[in-house]
Amino acid sequence: MSDLSPQARLVRDALVAQGLETPLAPNGLSRDEKRERIEAHMRAIMETLELDLRDDSLAETPHRIAKMYVGEIFAGLDYASFPKVTVIENKMQVDEMIMVRDITLTSTCEHHFVTIDGFAHVAYIPRGKVIGLSKINRIVQFFARRPQVQERLTQQVLLALQTLLGTQDVAISITATHYCVKARGVQDTTSATTTTSLGGVFKTQPDTRAEFLGGLRAAR
Repeated sequence: MSDLSPQARLVRDALVAQGLETPLAPNGLSRDEKRERIEAHMRAIMETLELDLRDDSLAETPHRIAKMYVGEIFAGLDYASFPKVTVIENKMQVDEMIMVRDITLTSTCEHHFVTIDGFAHVAYIPRGKVIGLSKINRIVQFFARRPQVQERLTQQVLLALQTLLGTQDVAISITATHYCVKARGVQDTTSATTTTSLGGVFKTQPDTRAEFLGGLRAAR
């Protein structure tokens, strides 16, 4: 992993140290080798389901799924895809809460490999550093692009931002629909799940926590 950026390595090491990294068992396969293996297995699954892969609508499906898994919806498993993060000195001495609301996220339930679809709301109080606003969105999306449980996703984003910003004063809340609940099993089409993770003053100071939670009520 010598090709990783310093930020990616720093975040990965922090997650490992806190036991928050996604369970991984590295196999040494290249991206092309992963695509080839997934394509072969997907072909076997479809044939087991008695789908006719000679049909022109289905023939390329195993290839499409393999390409999608490696390059898109599970791209967050590869820290080489970690976003380029711009963190700059807090020259303006900003000391009030900065909040980015309604960050769209699409993830995948690691229990059933179906969609998790929702919004994240992230806040922090700058100390020595501030971060480019779009980078918060990109960090959320990076960790969403993995097989996930929502609780871990929430904590991964929190710890990543705390690590990059050099402060504990970060808060995140995610509200999402889980298609393992909506489309199978209980088939509840209206429920949503909210998870919240608070750090630093967001956890210890009631007024700051209330300001963050009040901002959520104004969100989508």
